[in-house]
Amino acid sequence: MSDTPVPLRRPIPAVLAVVIRERSVLLVRRANPPDAGLWGFPGGKIDFGESLEQAAGRELFEETGVRAEAGRVFTAVDALDVGDEGHLRQHYILIAVSCRWLSGAPVAGDDALEAAWYNLDDLETAGLPMSVGVVDLARQGWALSQLA
Repeated sequence: MSDTPVPLRRPIPAVLAVVIRERSVLLVRRANPPDAGLWGFPGGKIDFGESLEQAAGRELFEETGVRAEAGRVFTAVDALDVGDEGHLRQHYILIAVSCRWLSGAPVAGDDALEAAWYNLDDLETAGLPMSVGVVDLARQGWALSQLA
C-alpha cells in the first residue's frame, strides 16, 4: 500500500450560454470532451474572478463569434466525462445562463466544430446527435426569453 496521498478531485464549474433568437436556439457541435462530436450549447470553464454572465458572454463569443446579453441563471446540470474503460475522467457542473442575441452570425471557433441556429420546433426531429438535456434546456431558455 502506498503512502502517497490521492489528489483531491473536485467538479469543475462551467457555463452554458443558452442563446435564443426568435424561435431559434444557437448550438455548437463540440470538439472536445465531454460530449465531443455532439451538439450542445456554447460554453466552457469559468475563469478565476469571472462572473457567470461574463463567462457565458466570453465563451459564446470565442466559440461562435456571436454577441449576446447574459441574463438569468436558470439551472445547473452535471456532465460526467467517462473514459472508454468506464472510469470517470472529469466531472463538470454546467450552469445554464439565458442569453439574448445582440449581433453576429455563428461561425465555429475555439472548441466548436460547427455552429448554427436551429428552430426550437424542429430540435427533436432534426436528427442531430445531441448532449443530454439540450432540448429541455432550449425550451426552458425560450420560456425565459418570453418573460423579458
